[in-house]
Amino acid sequence: MFFKKSAFNLLHLTSRTFSIPINHLPSTLKEAVTSAYLCMRAIDQIEDHPTLDKKLKVKLLSKISLDLQSETDESLALVLSTGLEQYQNDLEEVSLRIGEWALLSPTSIAPRIWDATSAMAERMAFWVDNEWAICNEKDLNRYTFSVAGTVGLLLSDLWCWYDGTQTDRSKAVGFGRGLQSVNILRNCAEDRARGVDFFPDGWTTEDMHEYARKNLEIAKAYNSSLPKGPILDFCQIPLILADHTLNALSQGKNKLSRRDVENLLSKVTLSSKI
Repeated sequence: MFFKKSAFNLLHLTSRTFSIPINHLPSTLKEAVTSAYLCMRAIDQIEDHPTLDKKLKVKLLSKISLDLQSETDESLALVLSTGLEQYQNDLEEVSLRIGEWALLSPTSIAPRIWDATSAMAERMAFWVDNEWAICNEKDLNRYTFSVAGTVGLLLSDLWCWYDGTQTDRSKAVGFGRGLQSVNILRNCAEDRARGVDFFPDGWTTEDMHEYARKNLEIAKAYNSSLPKGPILDFCQIPLILADHTLNALSQGKNKLSRRDVENLLSKVTLSSKI
């Protein structure tokens, strides 16, 4: 019980935006989604770490990927933590405790979460090693699939596991890509300051806006297929925030204000009760 409470508390500290819809999920689904979110946030923090060098990032991400493929639930937490503790002064708590997050999910679906996290970590290692060289739209599609389309596919599998909800997996990829492309736009100045540019060669901000808008339309089609309830609410919140963030960026704003976010969240919450 304490372990679960600790995980949910860290989830809230890591992302208030995602903690809200996750907390409204039924308990078993909440555990599975929290496990997936924290596992993927753990490797994301390594990929984006501002001071770790490329070689070490590739080493850690590759190790996590292989460990997730090779272990059982009895040994997973220990194996995943081995090799990370020596970087406890560099890595964030969410990364250091990835072994715990991997065991948070119900056992009947946990291996699917390990599979998705392992695949994402391996792909992140590739992109780190290649210094995120995105030359054209195909490269951008590959990257956004690696770090976000994978999430959409996993979520579809979680919905089906929980209550049999069927979704279009191609649209699930678009759901992930849409959210990720808005993040790329929102964080482009910060990314470029650390020497990373996710824009294909020759692309303007308008080109990336068009790419994001195209994928957000696919995300909307994905959501429209979901039955009313906590799963739809979970998917609606990040989509609505991404959609309004893209509009704000188009108007020259850096991001949504906290008040804007709170108003949007309250509207989604209210709509789920109508």
